[in-house]
Amino acid sequence: MQKKIKQCLPRCSLIFQKHLTFMPIKINKFRMHQKILLMLYFLLSYDGVQGERILSKSEDVELEKQLKLLNKSPIKIVQTKYGDIYDCVDFYKQHAFDHPLLKDHNFHPKMKPTLSSRKKNSSDSTSSWSSTIWSTDGGCPFGTIPIKRMTKDDILRQRHLPPPEDVTFDAQFDVSNNNSEPKERYTSGYKVAIARTPYDANNKFRGAGMVTNFYNPEVDDRQHSACRLKIQKGSEILQVGWRVDPTLYGDSKTRLFIHTQVDKTHCFNTLCSGFVHVNTEIPLDMSLMNSVAHRGGTTFEGRIYIEQDLDSGNWWLLLSDNYDQVGFWPQQIFTGLASFATNVEWGGVVYSPPGVPKPPMGSSYFPIGDNLYDAFCRSITVLNETGTVNQVDKVTIHIDNPNMYQAIFERLESDKESYLYVLYGGPGEKSQI
Repeated sequence: MQKKIKQCLPRCSLIFQKHLTFMPIKINKFRMHQKILLMLYFLLSYDGVQGERILSKSEDVELEKQLKLLNKSPIKIVQTKYGDIYDCVDFYKQHAFDHPLLKDHNFHPKMKPTLSSRKKNSSDSTSSWSSTIWSTDGGCPFGTIPIKRMTKDDILRQRHLPPPEDVTFDAQFDVSNNNSEPKERYTSGYKVAIARTPYDANNKFRGAGMVTNFYNPEVDDRQHSACRLKIQKGSEILQVGWRVDPTLYGDSKTRLFIHTQVDKTHCFNTLCSGFVHVNTEIPLDMSLMNSVAHRGGTTFEGRIYIEQDLDSGNWWLLLSDNYDQVGFWPQQIFTGLASFATNVEWGGVVYSPPGVPKPPMGSSYFPIGDNLYDAFCRSITVLNETGTVNQVDKVTIHIDNPNMYQAIFERLESDKESYLYVLYGGPGEKSQI
């Protein structure tokens, strides 16, 4: 407690001063002392996103139960260069198989998808996702998957995760809906600058992909800022990309993420059942700080795909030029996405609670048409109903607030090659430097 009081004193003193300034001069010293102790108690009981709560005994017992469910017994414990600790958990004990529809599964760690054939472009190479994150211990052994160790603070903090974006806007893309003009609605607090596939009632996509660079926009408290590839049918949505999210991760690092939404159920990474992880080297929440771009300097890129296996119907997450297989969403957990997707999006999204200024997006600057300075998604593709990969050359741009964020779709030259780019970003409600 003494340590907490010392940490609180600089901030607490300002709050005390604010409240005590308006007290009568002849205030009862005992009452003043009581008021100070009461304010100090509330400040120390919970200190925002990064703080700690003083738990009751029953709360502590309940958290311990949750931790036992979340933290499976590890076969090995490994650490990244950034200090993240991961448990190497037996493939068959991962959270995915807690899903009621996966109780009688026949999945195994050697599973491979049947993928569409692609011609590799040697001049269009991107960075490796996993080779530089592990310490001398290396990654997890075969037959296990890396899951980040959860703490009580993680559980308490993640109770403040915001609801997902409203799917009402995108539900208009459902092929069962005959509306000719989709309505534009997003949950309060979210702002986007995205490119999406044009509305067509006959859209049938078996996957999508992009190459993106990574930035580390500054966010505060319960804000987040992200870049994502998003595929959807009705109220079922899959997302993958990078994000800065102190509420989710407990730090301000740029990290990989996946998000799963099936009707009213949604979660990140391995926080709920559904996604089957198969890769021993790539954690779903790995730090990307070693690959963060600096405007005008070196840009690191990563290739991302979500692709449906035409044989099994499972949706696979693939990363890098080698299409490293990270894992998959099983077909049986879906109804709409059990067949195909009807909408695809690429670009940036931010969130801040009501009354809190909107954070920066992407590079934190408006795009200027230069891939060395802009946040981008390039080489965007979709897979049609037969699994053929098609380059996207026509999109619809959607920007919630052009005064804060922008998105541009244009062709740029890069290393003597020409690519179509979705350039996005902006300062939010912070002035550009």
